[in-house]
Amino acid sequence: VGCWGVYGIFLHTGQTAMQDPVNGRYKAFLFVGIAYFLTAVLAPLLLLMVKGAAFSGYTSQGMWWSLFAGIVGAAGAFGVLLAFGAKGTPAVVMSIVFAGAPVVNAIYALVQHPPAGGWGSIKPQFYLGIALAALGGCLVTLYKPAPGPQKSTTPAVLEQPAPAAAPDSGAGA
Repeated sequence: VGCWGVYGIFLHTGQTAMQDPVNGRYKAFLFVGIAYFLTAVLAPLLLLMVKGAAFSGYTSQGMWWSLFAGIVGAAGAFGVLLAFGAKGTPAVVMSIVFAGAPVVNAIYALVQHPPAGGWGSIKPQFYLGIALAALGGCLVTLYKPAPGPQKSTTPAVLEQPAPAAAPDSGAGA
């Protein structure tokens, strides 16, 4: 939860630190992909190799569903970047994402895996939770805080004072 809680802030910071208003989000996403490769490819491969299970026991159904899950997750991360590019701030974008994601998850999971006792067995509080999450996303969208002042991406130029005239020493003619 902590990682997801700071993900959008770190991603937005990386995007703006690229100092490229046109392509900064794509450059940031490239490094997200590199991080995913290191974390989601090399780390599990190493663990599977240590356990002797790196190259056996895969099923086509398991591989395709897992690949699709990765594509959906990456598409979601890319959508976050596009929202930042549309002047969304981490506080607003990520609040909408994390209010909306449980709603989508709950509805899709119930459709795919209906409860044992049918839809009628679901307690009203569950539906209320879904409605409140949706309401929270709506409220964040409607009442988002005004953006702060735009930070300059160009370095400030400091004026150098003119050199002072040499004092008259009084020695003279």
